[in-house]
Amino acid sequence: MKKIKSKYELFRQKTQIILYGTNTFLGRLFDLVLLGLILLSVLLVMMDTVEGINHKYHSYLIICEWIITVFFTIEYILRIISIQKPVKYVFSFYGIIDLMAILPMYLSIFFPATNVLTIVRILRFFRLFKILHIPQISQQSLQLREAMQASKEKILVFIYFVLISAVIIGSLMYVVEGKESGFTSIPVGIYWAIVTLTTVGYGDISPASPLGQFLASLVMIMGYGIIAVPTGIVTAEFAKSSLRNNAVSTKKMCQNCNAQLHFDSAKYCHECGTELLNN
Repeated sequence: MKKIKSKYELFRQKTQIILYGTNTFLGRLFDLVLLGLILLSVLLVMMDTVEGINHKYHSYLIICEWIITVFFTIEYILRIISIQKPVKYVFSFYGIIDLMAILPMYLSIFFPATNVLTIVRILRFFRLFKILHIPQISQQSLQLREAMQASKEKILVFIYFVLISAVIIGSLMYVVEGKESGFTSIPVGIYWAIVTLTTVGYGDISPASPLGQFLASLVMIMGYGIIAVPTGIVTAEFAKSSLRNNAVSTKKMCQNCNAQLHFDSAKYCHECGTELLNN
């Protein structure tokens, strides 16, 4: 006997099709409306920081922001209840971004200045890749994410080395230059070392003695190498990821959220965790 779905189950199913179904008319329409509201919200936050506009239309801007925030809140709740594994969405990249998009306005009730943080809603434009549904762009995005994940240990070790170098160099500059040249403490020397190593060079502190200038020259040369190392690490991992992803199938689509680019051997969707069917 065929099981009759409850009204709640039908509601969940229809909601899921609209929220996650980029291949359906209603799904694409919803995504386009969503992107329009994100853009409007970002423009409202930017306009609110313009003194003349803020003085005349502040209350209207806040009302519009709250309307959009309520819409995003309802959308966030619906995304949670409509998916089979809500925890997977909540802790996913898009889930965290969606939560960050609504929190600042609620926090502004207690801390008024935090409403400016709603500018992070611009990050929700990453959904544009899913809406456009261009496999080449999605594949490049997946490869970049894999490269960053594979590089994180090497980059952390490299940053650790840079921090140790900054402490040593900053301490040396404090001893060599002293308070007369603006190196009033070791933390100030470390600040100078970091600014110089990263080739930023604010110019607020500079060595005056020949030995200090010689040391600064070495640090500047070192800085160019430091910039190149993380880039090389990520580039190498990206190249490896490109080779691995040659085995990725663009035809293996998730029946639940329509995500593509799964490995041929994949059994579960990398986005929502649903079991994949052999197409």
